[in-house]
Amino acid sequence: MKKRVVLYGINIYFCGFLQGGVNDEITLSAYIIIALLEIPLPVTHSVVRNALFCLETAADEKENHVYTKALMAYAFALAGKEERRKALLGSLEKEAVKKDGSVHWQRPGKEPEVDLPYYRYRAPSAEVEMTAYVLLAHLTTQPAPSQEELSFASLIAKWITAQQNPNGGFSSTQ
Repeated sequence: MKKRVVLYGINIYFCGFLQGGVNDEITLSAYIIIALLEIPLPVTHSVVRNALFCLETAADEKENHVYTKALMAYAFALAGKEERRKALLGSLEKEAVKKDGSVHWQRPGKEPEVDLPYYRYRAPSAEVEMTAYVLLAHLTTQPAPSQEELSFASLIAKWITAQQNPNGGFSSTQ
């Protein structure tokens, strides 16, 4: 299904559902801002500036989905908005799953993993993606990430690499 979104006068076409299972304007706006900043459009561009204002307003809400927070943290990191980035990362750290010397995030209400012999559980692609956005938010900072951030980022990277299948890919082509 192709969805047309007009963001500050720019027609943007979005196909399908968001991978993280969140289908709202804030999450979609975060995706778009990330794409615009990676082009790179400057933060001073009116479209980026206005869209960031919307994200800043949304970031103040307490009920954001963990996937949305991960995207917003990365968007703010790309925009150089360190205080917002740090606030979201702090909130995300409280929701992190810390297990076996690694760190990751999962969707709320997820069923616990079944521990079966001879079976290695791999997380759904949405959780790999969400965790990867948090990793990017940790590593995309000016000046360079602190030693503490790098140490925490290595725990995230450890979990992500453990999700790879024997061919080096993940549970989805996403």
